[in-house]
Amino acid sequence: AAAGILCYVGAYVFITYDDYDHFFEDVYTLIPAVIIIAVGTLLFIIGLIGCCATIRESRCGLATFVIILLLVFITEVVVVVLGYIYRAKVEDEVDHSIRKVYNGYNGTNPDAASRAIDYVQRQLRCCGIHNYSDWENTVWFKQTKNNSVPLSCCKATLSNCTGSLTRPMDLYSEGCEALVVKKLQEIMMYVIWAALAFAAIQLLGMLCACVVLCRRSRDPAYELLITGGTYA
Repeated sequence: AAAGILCYVGAYVFITYDDYDHFFEDVYTLIPAVIIIAVGTLLFIIGLIGCCATIRESRCGLATFVIILLLVFITEVVVVVLGYIYRAKVEDEVDHSIRKVYNGYNGTNPDAASRAIDYVQRQLRCCGIHNYSDWENTVWFKQTKNNSVPLSCCKATLSNCTGSLTRPMDLYSEGCEALVVKKLQEIMMYVIWAALAFAAIQLLGMLCACVVLCRRSRDPAYELLITGGTYA
């Protein structure tokens, strides 16, 4: 179960990152998600080893189980550290790339960058980098010369919005940069909390396995059977 949840968290990060990858050029940010998926897959195998070793009462199997769990525990600590490092870098990365993405917008050509901007503006309910006036400095705005922003800036509750800057009340007032940074930092926090939670579970698993190992080591190799006052 823990392995399945870890793989789900890693897959969620990959899917969500795909929607925002144009705003974040550093692909190394996906390293924590890759490690989480790898750990989840390995954890499933480790769980089977632990169950088999416990059922068969194998000291060697339980010792192997503890050692592998310890290695995975260390790996998850590394994931937490990397998650915090990349979480701190998110704002700088987005600030570095978002202007380039907006300048590459082409409303008449549904390329990847244009779809990414329209998706983000609709999903996060934002417009422009800091506000809708940022569109006035883009190449697309200067070429169209219609004094309007993309329709993705229009509030979802309005059906007659044309994106015209003469009606700013129809547009989302909040900029997208801060919201994209917040969203990406939330994704990193999911990874961090998942790694911490399952590191705690693995620590408990190691303790339980150690208790079983200690009890097995104290078991006598044989027992005296007393029948009728004689020793067998």
